[in-house]
Amino acid sequence: MRGMKTALLILVVLAVGWIAGAHSAEAVSFDLNVDLCTGGCGSPPFGTVTLLQNLSTVDVAVHLNSPNWFIKTGAGDSQAFGFNANDVVVGDITVDAHAPGLVAAAGPFHMDGAGNFGFGINCPSCGNGAPDAFNPDIIFHVANATIADFVENSSEFAFAADIFSNNLNGLTGNGNTGVVTTGLAPVPEPSSLLLLGTGLAAVRVVGQRLKRRAA
Repeated sequence: MRGMKTALLILVVLAVGWIAGAHSAEAVSFDLNVDLCTGGCGSPPFGTVTLLQNLSTVDVAVHLNSPNWFIKTGAGDSQAFGFNANDVVVGDITVDAHAPGLVAAAGPFHMDGAGNFGFGINCPSCGNGAPDAFNPDIIFHVANATIADFVENSSEFAFAADIFSNNLNGLTGNGNTGVVTTGLAPVPEPSSLLLLGTGLAAVRVVGQRLKRRAA
């Protein structure tokens, strides 16, 4: 009986480690689904924010769904994207090459009804408004950080993007602009849930076999 319990314990530890290791290699995504645009920006989700733990660095990718564009306006405090992170300084942030060029900045930045954000990604060369809107993904990296360091602000928002929604008018300046945002509710990951269920099922099956052998 003692041997059976020991074998089962070892199996559980190995299975949990396998599940945790496989899950940690996957990205965590969040939908930008809260519409704070003047007049509304259409149907959410407007895009996604994806975080990937890469050793001691968090890789961040911000994607806007068509027909939305990043924009520079006062509503976003001149930031295309805002986020919050504990124990991070602006020197930890590296922005990938981008057209137009982007830089990281330390706040606080007030992004309309989404509240204040500690850090922002902005386009110094962009003019205000629709003519200089852009839609390639924003990709940056935060060194010496973990995904758990990304937190919500006092308004319960973790990420925000200032966007132009041209779903009716194209880049004419006649679309709606404003901030879209999200809290820390991740997009469900069916593959992760399947992996977890498979691992737990394997533990149960092997445990039942060990019990039958001991009987």
